[in-house]
Parts: sequence; structure tokens; C-alpha cells
Amino acid sequence: MKIDFKRLDLLRRGRSQVENALIDSLVAGRVDRRSFLKHGSVLGLTLPFLGGVLGTVGMGTMPRPARAAVPGGTLRMAQTVPAGTMDPVKIADGGGISTLSQCAEYLCFDRPDLVLEPQLALSWSPNQDGTVWTFKLRQGVKFHNGATMTADDVVASINRLADPANGSNALSAFSGVLSAGAARKVDDYTVEFHLDAPNGNFPYYLSSDNYNAVILPAREGAEFEKNWIATGPYKHESYTPQVGAKFTRFDGYWGPQAVADRIEISYYNDIQPQILAFQGGEVDIIQQAPVLQSVALLNDPNAQILANPSTAHQQVHMRTDMDPFKDPRVRRAIALCLDRPALVQGLMKGKAAIGNDSPFAAVYPSTDAGVPQREKNIAEAKQLMEAAGMKDGFEVTLTTEDYLELPEYAQLIQNAVKAIGGKITLQVLDQGTYYGDAVPGKSPWLDSTMGITDYGHRGVPNVFLSAPLTSTGTWNSAHFNNKTYDTLVASYIAALDLDAQRASASQIQKLLLEETPILFAYFYDYLTVTKPALQGIVATAMGQIRLDQATF
Repeated sequence: MKIDFKRLDLLRRGRSQVENALIDSLVAGRVDRRSFLKHGSVLGLTLPFLGGVLGTVGMGTMPRPARAAVPGGTLRMAQTVPAGTMDPVKIADGGGISTLSQCAEYLCFDRPDLVLEPQLALSWSPNQDGTVWTFKLRQGVKFHNGATMTADDVVASINRLADPANGSNALSAFSGVLSAGAARKVDDYTVEFHLDAPNGNFPYYLSSDNYNAVILPAREGAEFEKNWIATGPYKHESYTPQVGAKFTRFDGYWGPQAVADRIEISYYNDIQPQILAFQGGEVDIIQQAPVLQSVALLNDPNAQILANPSTAHQQVHMRTDMDPFKDPRVRRAIALCLDRPALVQGLMKGKAAIGNDSPFAAVYPSTDAGVPQREKNIAEAKQLMEAAGMKDGFEVTLTTEDYLELPEYAQLIQNAVKAIGGKITLQVLDQGTYYGDAVPGKSPWLDSTMGITDYGHRGVPNVFLSAPLTSTGTWNSAHFNNKTYDTLVASYIAALDLDAQRASASQIQKLLLEETPILFAYFYDYLTVTKPALQGIVATAMGQIRLDQATF
């Protein structure tokens, strides 16, 4: 690797200690190109700057996306029906997220490669300990009603989400991170966020990764369902619950003008009608295609599959406070029964990555790739069962939801543990029943001795580390209570430096392999299906889909 040190020294000038530490890690080979881009974007380093640094070390520059030359036409998309309200404060499902993404935007956008891209914010930076983050806003942004976006709108939008009185779905992310009133205006185009505790990945909380965090007008934002006023490249034309939505190009958009004149979304209750509509030429795009239910499209020459590696996964929890899972040796034995490569190739048709029983997927820059991968080992599993006094096996009910591949996954686990004397009875519930009130005592999800729960994609592992695994986590279905773990997670979340994050991550990964309260067997790809001629679509694993620069 030939390094242009003179140019690199120029780029280093004026940079913070944390920023230069990241550059040092790149030069020393401790950080690869992908991780450098991801973590650099979190620190607020611009994409041109990051590309310039990569150029000095012989790793090329940032690619520039192609623009469409001929505007016009209508794009037609099929997707699942939004589960409920279209209020951005309370949206919590893929159908709502996808619809909202046609007209509303975030301070920054979590791209499919997990690099943060400026959107309504131009830049951001932390103070020395990561307790205050300052965002500089893009000027000249217009709302669909013609009003200019300022810091007042950003402050109102984020404080609305952080206020428990509003019943915000974003509280699952903001709890312990950002409190009501912590977004503060500095001037018309500068906002400070004063955090509850240091947080090295905070910009992701204000990005599309936190799908509720769209920026709306300060005054009209509380009534979005009535006016649909936002800042996106398309503006609302019509919305009919259970049927569909239509959007038209917004000529006052701050960025490159949208290519298609209109977006028409049709809602469906199931994937099979979406597939039939696609094959029949009624729609051009299927926003999300689950692997097992969409096998017919995987090898169809008339279908283009956009497969985004994601951190979405299915968590298998085991109640650490109840028999037969009080002993971690039993939990490890069950983990050793799983053939993870077979799950990826068979259950997920190769559209997934192997997991190692922690939230640290391979796509995260902070993941320690040196931690040994857990593999199937029945002999060792039997030894663990005998040491735990369960040589004759165990009996338990596994509860899960009738969603995606979860029933099939449950059956594979049921069969796998027979090798160590495990007898699992399956209980498959509809989603509403499974989640219940989502509080202990009123939710099969949180009360079951063993269960499988779907978790959507996140650009950083913070929520996965906290909500289902810390002793005070709101989604702690395993009832895991480990003070060492809690301390390590706090250290990881607070760290600004990537090397420090990796040090904490390594310890967390090893601890979770030892304790195994939850199985993370695979992280599945997010699939979007389009007509082969369509290009320029940006589909995120969180559920947003940007169609404004699609060519067709």
C-alpha cells in the first residue's frame, strides 16, 4: 500500500484526537475500507473527506451514483398493509415505514452499507466525551407547504419523540439516551443534543435507523396524518387505509429532482398476492420479499433481487431464571445442537450470514472477528448436559409467532435438540397474541420459558445490546441479569473511538458465548424485488425505500 503522507498530513490538520485515531487505524491496517467509512461517518466526517483519506492510502475514492437523464412516468410498488396509524411518532411496522419514506426525511440517512449520509443535516460532531452532539442543518430546505425548515422544526420533531407523554415508539431507542427537552436550538441552523450518558454512535439515533425520527414542521407536525407535510422528494396525493397511497413529485425539493412523476403504492395482506401482481405486470416493485415465501422469484429471469446484508435476525431466548435453563451449560448445549451453515443454506436459501450468539453481526465495524465461531458439536453438548445433571434431557414449550420463517425455524430447533434428549412442544401464535401488551405478565413474548422473536435491522448494535439483554432492558425476555455484562455494554455505548468499541465488543461476545441467554444463529438479508430494467433504487433493511432516483 503506497501512502501519500504529504496529502494525508494536510487532511489530518484540525481533526480531533478521535478522528485522527481512526485514520491511524486505517494506515496501520487495523481497520478496513468498509469499517473506516462506517465509523468515520458516525463521527461526522464527510463522505468527500473520507474518500480523500482513502485515496491517500491507495484505496480509491467514494463512487458517485449515476443520475437518470429522462424524467417522467409512474412507479408502482406492492408492499404489506401498514399495521396501524400513519403518525410518525407511533409507526412501528414495515408497511408504515416504507410509505412514510416516500415523503419524509431524516437528519441523516443510514445507507444499505451502514454508512451515514447527510440528509437534512450537513454535518455533526461530538464534544470530547460524547455527551453533547452538535448538528449543522442544511439551509434552503422547504416543506411541502412552502415553509422553510429551521432548527425550531428539528427541535420540535425530536423532543416530541423523546417525550413519554406522546407514547412515542422511538422511546425504545431514546430511553436512557435522550430525554424530553434535550434537543436545543443554538441558532436557526444549529441544534445541540444533550444526552443522558455518553454515546459514541448517537447519530444513528437521529438517522433512518430510528425510523420515527423524521423531521416535520414544528406547528403542523403533530397532525401529520391530516396534512402529510414533510420535506421529501415526493409529496402526498392520497392515502386510503388498507388500499394504498399515491405521491407526486415535489418541485420545491432541496436535492436533485425526482425522476418519476408519481409513486403508486398498493397494499396487500400477504406476499403471495404481491408476487402474482408482480408477475402479472401490475406492479414494478415488491418492497420486501421474505425468503421462504418468495422462492419462486429467486431464480426468475424477470425478477431482479436486491439483497441487502442486514442485522435483522430471529432471537431464541431461554429464561435464565427458570428451569431447565437456569444452568448456562444447558443453554450452551442447545446452542451446540444447531447447524448454522445448514440453517443459512437450507432455511434461508443462502440469503443470510451465520451468527455467533451475540448481536455483533459481521457487518458491524466494532465486531471482533477473532472470536471463534460456535459450531455444531453434539458430543460436547451431551457432556454439558451430563455435567448439568440433565443427562436424560428436558421438556419445555417453545412459543413463537406465525411470521416469516419462524414456525419452520422452531421445528428445526425442535428436531435438533432431540440429539441431547430435548423434548420441545411448539406453540405458534398470531403476532398480536404473541406480543400481547409487550409488558411482563401480559405477553407470551416476555413470559415464555423459551421463545423466538423477530428483530428488525439496526445500523449499530446498541438497541440489541440493551433492550433484550441488560438487567433493566425493556425487552429482556431471557430475564438475563449479569452486572458484568451491563458494565461492558455501558462502556461500549459510551466509546467514541473504534478501537475502544472493539475492545468492549470482544469481551461482550465472549461473555455471551459463555452465558448464552439468547441464540443469534443467523442474520438474514433484506430482499427487494424489482423489474430488471429498474436501476437506482435504494432499499434499506430498516424498511425505507428511496425511489426518487430510480431509472426505468
